[in-house]
Amino acid sequence: MAVPVFFCRLTNACIEYDLFYVCSVFELTPQQPPWPKPPAALPHNRLDEPPQGALVTVAGLVLVRQRPGTAKGVIFITLEDETGIANVIVWRKTYEIFRRAVIAGRLLRVTGHLQRDGQVVHIIAQKVEDISAMLDSLLDIAK
Repeated sequence: MAVPVFFCRLTNACIEYDLFYVCSVFELTPQQPPWPKPPAALPHNRLDEPPQGALVTVAGLVLVRQRPGTAKGVIFITLEDETGIANVIVWRKTYEIFRRAVIAGRLLRVTGHLQRDGQVVHIIAQKVEDISAMLDSLLDIAK
């Protein structure tokens, strides 16, 4: 007999539920909730959850911005949040629309389709937003 698996909202983890054990501490639901849908940002450590081609939003500090001469106008951006990194690919057409955010943004929110090849995950950008102004609010919180 298979042991049912439930998602615990309190700990954000899946647990096995023994039918003879009554859990009064945790609120259990029969399934893990879906990953955050745009415009809510998906933490980078959860990029393995959505299926190939899913529309996701990620946000983070810009670590690296690369525009190799051999890439025909493609820009590669690495974003970091508190859980890990996300690789973003910005095609030339998307770059032309969101140029200012791609070039000048220190903190970006990117919406696009997830592309997976083995363990490597990329987000193919469709929308790039510069949310760097939110960094200034961190100073207010620190005071």
